Amino acid sequence: MKQEHVADAVAWNASTADHPARRAARASMAAVIEGRKQDWLALFAPDALVEDPVGPSFLDPTGNGHRGPEGIEAFWDDFISTIAGFRFTVADSFANGPCCANVATITTTTPDGSTMTIDCVLIYTVNETGQITSLRAHWEPDRAMATLTHP
Repeated sequence: MKQEHVADAVAWNASTADHPARRAARASMAAVIEGRKQDWLALFAPDALVEDPVGPSFLDPTGNGHRGPEGIEAFWDDFISTIAGFRFTVADSFANGPCCANVATITTTTPDGSTMTIDCVLIYTVNETGQITSLRAHWEPDRAMATLTHP
């Protein structure tokens, strides 16, 4: 079960000025927190690319990212769906052009109660209709893994 209230799982300590990419970022976080897979997938353009994290990692050994509906859905199924809870703290948000870069900390909780903290910069790029064309999450897997705690 995912978090029941977005307001309890997102601390937005950044600009709230309206911007299409910022709206997409907030909608993405809400869908992830609430476990709404289809709503999350609907945020992406058909040719979108998710790089989380950017570059090779245990989540993406090739570093090529997850492209298109099938790739992005597989990313949800293989990784997002395995997390019992998410908490986002957005310290700052910079929106300009078609992009928004959020300086954030994500705390994940697994079904066994283990937690991990991911300090990151999340860059959302949207098209003219507000669909996400690119989600690039810049974070260091080794640094995040070093925060892993077990109950």
